[in-house]
Amino acid sequence: MAAAEGAQHNHHPCSICMEPMEPSAAHRGGAACAHAFCGACLSGHVRAKLECGGAVVRCPDASCAAALDPELCRGALPSEVFERWCAALCESLFLGARRTYCPFPDCSEMMVADDDSEECVTQSECHWCRRLFCARCGVVWHAGVTCEEFAKLGVGERAREDLLLVEAAREGNWKRCPRCRFYVEKSTGCLHITCRCGFEFCYGCGKQWELIHDGCPGA
Repeated sequence: MAAAEGAQHNHHPCSICMEPMEPSAAHRGGAACAHAFCGACLSGHVRAKLECGGAVVRCPDASCAAALDPELCRGALPSEVFERWCAALCESLFLGARRTYCPFPDCSEMMVADDDSEECVTQSECHWCRRLFCARCGVVWHAGVTCEEFAKLGVGERAREDLLLVEAAREGNWKRCPRCRFYVEKSTGCLHITCRCGFEFCYGCGKQWELIHDGCPGA
Protein backbone atom coordinates (compact mmCIF):
# COMPACT_ATOMS: atom_id res chain seq x y z
CA MET A 1 0.00 0.00 0.00
CA ALA A 2 2.82 2.39 0.88
CA ALA A 3 4.54 1.70 -2.45
CA ALA A 4 1.33 2.40 -4.36
CA GLU A 5 0.84 5.68 -2.51
CA GLY A 6 4.44 6.68 -3.33
CA ALA A 7 3.92 5.94 -7.01
CA GLN A 8 0.74 8.02 -7.04
CA HIS A 9 2.60 10.85 -5.34
CA ASN A 10 5.07 11.03 -8.28
CA HIS A 11 2.25 11.88 -10.71
CA HIS A 12 2.57 15.68 -10.92
CA PRO A 13 -0.40 17.60 -12.31
CA CYS A 14 -0.27 19.41 -15.66
CA SER A 15 0.01 23.17 -15.03
CA ILE A 16 -2.83 23.81 -17.50
CA CYS A 17 -5.46 21.07 -17.12
CA MET A 18 -4.30 19.95 -13.65
CA GLU A 19 -4.61 16.28 -14.60
CA PRO A 20 -1.91 14.03 -13.05
CA MET A 21 0.88 13.03 -15.47
CA GLU A 22 3.40 10.23 -15.60
CA PRO A 23 6.91 11.68 -15.21
CA SER A 24 7.74 10.55 -18.75
CA ALA A 25 4.72 12.43 -20.13
CA ALA A 26 5.54 15.74 -18.46
CA HIS A 27 7.06 18.49 -20.62
CA ARG A 28 8.93 21.42 -19.13
CA GLY A 29 8.45 24.48 -21.31
CA GLY A 30 11.41 26.59 -20.31
CA ALA A 31 14.74 26.43 -18.52
CA ALA A 32 13.64 29.22 -16.15
CA CYS A 33 10.19 27.73 -15.59
CA ALA A 34 9.41 25.01 -13.05
CA HIS A 35 5.97 24.25 -14.47
CA ALA A 36 5.29 21.08 -16.46
CA PHE A 37 2.57 20.36 -19.00
CA CYS A 38 1.00 17.41 -20.74
CA GLY A 39 1.63 17.26 -24.48
CA ALA A 40 -1.95 18.09 -25.52
CA CYS A 41 -2.18 21.20 -23.33
CA LEU A 42 1.25 22.49 -24.26
CA SER A 43 0.57 22.04 -27.96
CA GLY A 44 -2.82 23.77 -27.69
CA HIS A 45 -1.34 26.68 -25.73
CA VAL A 46 1.44 27.31 -28.25
CA ARG A 47 -0.92 26.99 -31.22
CA ALA A 48 -3.38 29.48 -29.68
CA LYS A 49 -0.64 32.06 -29.09
CA LEU A 50 0.65 31.71 -32.64
CA GLU A 51 -2.83 32.14 -34.09
CA CYS A 52 -3.12 35.39 -32.10
CA GLY A 53 0.01 36.66 -33.83
CA GLY A 54 2.43 36.12 -30.98
CA ALA A 55 6.00 34.86 -31.28
CA VAL A 56 7.22 34.76 -27.68
CA VAL A 57 5.07 32.22 -25.85
CA ARG A 58 5.07 32.56 -22.06
CA CYS A 59 4.11 30.10 -19.35
CA PRO A 60 0.30 30.14 -18.91
CA ASP A 61 0.64 30.25 -15.13
CA ALA A 62 -0.35 33.74 -13.94
CA SER A 63 2.48 33.80 -11.41
CA CYS A 64 5.18 32.91 -13.96
CA ALA A 65 6.54 35.26 -16.62
CA ALA A 66 9.10 32.82 -18.08
CA ALA A 67 9.22 32.42 -21.85
CA LEU A 68 8.82 28.89 -23.17
CA ASP A 69 11.70 27.39 -25.16
CA PRO A 70 10.75 25.87 -28.55
CA GLU A 71 13.46 23.22 -28.28
CA LEU A 72 12.27 22.07 -24.85
CA CYS A 73 8.68 21.98 -26.12
CA ARG A 74 9.51 20.30 -29.43
CA GLY A 75 8.73 16.76 -28.25
CA ALA A 76 5.15 17.75 -27.45
CA LEU A 77 4.44 19.78 -30.59
CA PRO A 78 3.29 18.71 -34.07
CA SER A 79 6.00 19.51 -36.61
CA GLU A 80 3.93 22.21 -38.32
CA VAL A 81 3.34 24.03 -35.01
CA PHE A 82 7.04 23.87 -34.15
CA GLU A 83 8.02 25.21 -37.59
CA ARG A 84 5.47 28.04 -37.39
CA TRP A 85 6.76 29.00 -33.97
CA CYS A 86 10.39 29.08 -35.13
CA ALA A 87 9.43 31.14 -38.19
CA ALA A 88 7.51 33.63 -36.03
CA LEU A 89 10.50 33.98 -33.68
CA CYS A 90 12.84 34.59 -36.63
CA GLU A 91 10.57 37.30 -38.01
CA SER A 92 10.29 38.96 -34.60
CA LEU A 93 14.08 39.38 -34.56
CA PHE A 94 13.81 41.70 -37.56
CA LEU A 95 11.07 44.01 -36.29
CA GLY A 96 11.76 47.48 -37.66
CA ALA A 97 13.96 46.12 -40.44
CA ARG A 98 12.78 46.33 -44.03
CA ARG A 99 11.88 42.81 -45.04
CA THR A 100 11.41 41.37 -48.50
CA TYR A 101 10.22 37.98 -49.68
CA CYS A 102 11.21 35.83 -52.61
CA PRO A 103 8.37 36.27 -55.15
CA PHE A 104 8.50 32.67 -56.42
CA PRO A 105 5.47 30.80 -54.97
CA ASP A 106 7.50 27.63 -54.34
CA CYS A 107 10.00 29.54 -52.18
CA SER A 108 8.69 32.78 -50.51
CA GLU A 109 11.81 32.94 -48.30
CA MET A 110 12.02 36.03 -46.08
CA MET A 111 15.09 38.25 -46.34
CA VAL A 112 16.18 41.50 -44.73
CA ALA A 113 16.78 44.29 -47.23
CA ASP A 114 20.16 45.98 -47.06
CA ASP A 115 19.51 49.66 -46.38
CA ASP A 116 23.15 50.63 -45.93
CA SER A 117 23.43 51.77 -49.53
CA GLU A 118 22.06 55.17 -50.56
CA GLU A 119 20.79 53.69 -53.80
CA CYS A 120 17.77 51.40 -53.83
CA VAL A 121 18.80 47.81 -54.58
CA THR A 122 16.77 46.29 -57.39
CA GLN A 123 18.31 43.09 -58.80
CA SER A 124 18.67 40.61 -55.94
CA GLU A 125 19.27 36.89 -55.56
CA CYS A 126 17.26 34.76 -53.17
CA HIS A 127 19.75 33.17 -50.79
CA TRP A 128 17.57 30.04 -50.62
CA CYS A 129 16.48 29.19 -54.19
CA ARG A 130 19.19 31.28 -55.93
CA ARG A 131 16.76 32.84 -58.43
CA LEU A 132 16.81 36.53 -59.36
CA PHE A 133 14.07 38.96 -58.37
CA CYS A 134 13.54 42.70 -58.05
CA ALA A 135 13.69 43.75 -54.39
CA ARG A 136 12.06 47.08 -55.21
CA CYS A 137 9.06 45.75 -57.15
CA GLY A 138 8.81 42.43 -55.32
CA VAL A 139 8.54 40.44 -58.56
CA VAL A 140 10.63 38.10 -60.69
CA TRP A 141 13.59 40.02 -62.14
CA HIS A 142 12.53 42.18 -65.10
CA ALA A 143 15.78 42.20 -67.08
CA GLY A 144 16.16 45.13 -69.45
CA VAL A 145 13.11 46.95 -68.08
CA THR A 146 13.28 49.66 -65.42
CA CYS A 147 11.06 49.56 -62.35
CA GLU A 148 9.20 52.61 -63.65
CA GLU A 149 8.52 50.91 -66.98
CA PHE A 150 7.46 47.71 -65.24
CA ALA A 151 5.00 49.58 -63.01
CA LYS A 152 3.22 50.98 -66.07
CA LEU A 153 2.63 47.51 -67.53
CA GLY A 154 -0.70 45.79 -67.06
CA VAL A 155 -0.99 42.49 -65.20
CA GLY A 156 -1.17 40.63 -68.53
CA GLU A 157 1.88 42.42 -69.93
CA ARG A 158 4.54 41.17 -67.52
CA ALA A 159 5.53 37.86 -69.05
CA ARG A 160 9.09 37.35 -70.29
CA GLU A 161 8.16 38.00 -73.95
CA ASP A 162 6.34 41.21 -72.96
CA LEU A 163 9.43 42.49 -71.15
CA LEU A 164 11.56 41.78 -74.21
CA LEU A 165 9.11 43.85 -76.26
CA VAL A 166 9.34 46.75 -73.79
CA GLU A 167 13.13 46.62 -74.00
CA ALA A 168 13.04 46.64 -77.81
CA ALA A 169 10.56 49.53 -77.79
CA ARG A 170 12.82 51.61 -75.58
CA GLU A 171 15.88 50.94 -77.72
CA GLY A 172 13.94 51.74 -80.90
CA ASN A 173 12.19 54.74 -79.36
CA TRP A 174 8.78 53.28 -80.15
CA LYS A 175 5.69 54.90 -78.66
CA ARG A 176 2.47 53.38 -77.34
CA CYS A 177 -0.96 54.57 -78.32
CA PRO A 178 -2.53 56.16 -75.20
CA ARG A 179 -5.85 54.49 -76.00
CA CYS A 180 -5.15 50.89 -77.09
CA ARG A 181 -1.51 50.62 -75.90
CA PHE A 182 -0.35 49.34 -79.33
CA TYR A 183 3.30 50.08 -80.13
CA VAL A 184 3.95 52.48 -83.01
CA GLU A 185 7.29 53.16 -84.70
CA LYS A 186 7.78 56.33 -86.74
CA SER A 187 10.54 56.27 -89.30
CA THR A 188 9.78 59.46 -91.23
CA GLY A 189 7.16 62.16 -91.36
CA CYS A 190 5.65 64.49 -88.80
CA LEU A 191 4.71 63.80 -85.17
CA HIS A 192 1.02 63.44 -85.97
CA ILE A 193 0.20 59.74 -85.57
CA THR A 194 -3.08 58.02 -86.35
CA CYS A 195 -3.14 54.63 -84.62
CA ARG A 196 -4.84 51.56 -86.11
CA CYS A 197 -7.60 52.07 -83.49
CA GLY A 198 -8.29 55.53 -84.93
CA PHE A 199 -6.88 57.53 -82.04
CA GLU A 200 -4.70 60.50 -83.02
CA PHE A 201 -1.76 61.41 -80.82
CA CYS A 202 1.60 63.15 -80.82
CA TYR A 203 4.64 60.90 -81.26
CA GLY A 204 6.76 63.38 -79.31
CA CYS A 205 4.80 63.81 -76.07
CA GLY A 206 2.16 61.07 -76.33
CA LYS A 207 -0.76 63.44 -75.82
CA GLN A 208 -3.90 63.49 -77.92
CA TRP A 209 -3.29 65.39 -81.13
CA GLU A 210 -4.79 68.85 -81.38
CA LEU A 211 -5.01 71.25 -84.28
CA ILE A 212 -2.66 73.63 -82.48
CA HIS A 213 0.07 71.52 -80.91
CA ASP A 214 2.74 73.85 -79.58
CA GLY A 215 5.42 73.24 -76.94
CA CYS A 216 5.95 69.55 -77.69
CA PRO A 217 9.50 68.47 -76.75
CA GLY A 218 9.67 66.30 -79.85
CA ALA A 219 8.73 69.05 -82.27
